[in-house]
Amino acid sequence: MTLDHFWLLFNGLSTTLEITFFSLFFGSIIAVFLTLAMVNKIPGLNLLARGIILIFTGTPLLIQIFLVYSGPSQFEVIKNSFLWDYLSQAQICAIIALAFNTAAYSSLLFKGAIESVPRGEWDACKALGMTRGQTLAVIVPHAIRRVLPSYSNEVILVLKGTSLASSITIMDVMGYANQINGQTYDALMAFSAAGIIYLGMNGILVLIFKQLEKKALAFQS
Repeated sequence: MTLDHFWLLFNGLSTTLEITFFSLFFGSIIAVFLTLAMVNKIPGLNLLARGIILIFTGTPLLIQIFLVYSGPSQFEVIKNSFLWDYLSQAQICAIIALAFNTAAYSSLLFKGAIESVPRGEWDACKALGMTRGQTLAVIVPHAIRRVLPSYSNEVILVLKGTSLASSITIMDVMGYANQINGQTYDALMAFSAAGIIYLGMNGILVLIFKQLEKKALAFQS
């Protein structure tokens, strides 16, 4: 493996970052709706939210990626609709699978953080005559500060999870590592170099979240 091969891995870096960003973006939105459905115990939606969480936390991410990528092609009604323009794209399928996967885990973190807020704060809001929505507007900022350390781990897991996207022909960092391995038969160097890149990205994320945690603690004090 030459230095040119190592730099080739960086061609997939932008794809890895794009998948990570959009998966976290859409996943956080889905997680908020799942959390609200469970916290407010909305009939029907609460059961649906728990079903989604059960499916995506109880099955391997790799299977989820394969099902989203290969499953829709089994239905002619989907292939003949506008949805096929999107579901036929491997990168979009990877984002969908990762978004729902992280949403399932994140919603559990969000729900736990909200429920961990001292009961006294809930009672104080109730005593002031606040509605459920107003109460959550007060409680959620406290919950965010509590969930930030745990959510930082989830972000890192999503970044590492993007490596599975190469299994559906996506040329991300891992995709190029597989290509280099196929060309050079030097698996040790190809995957070690890819590992170094992932390690570097994880290190940057850790530093970013540490700064966010410091700011959150400073704001709280």
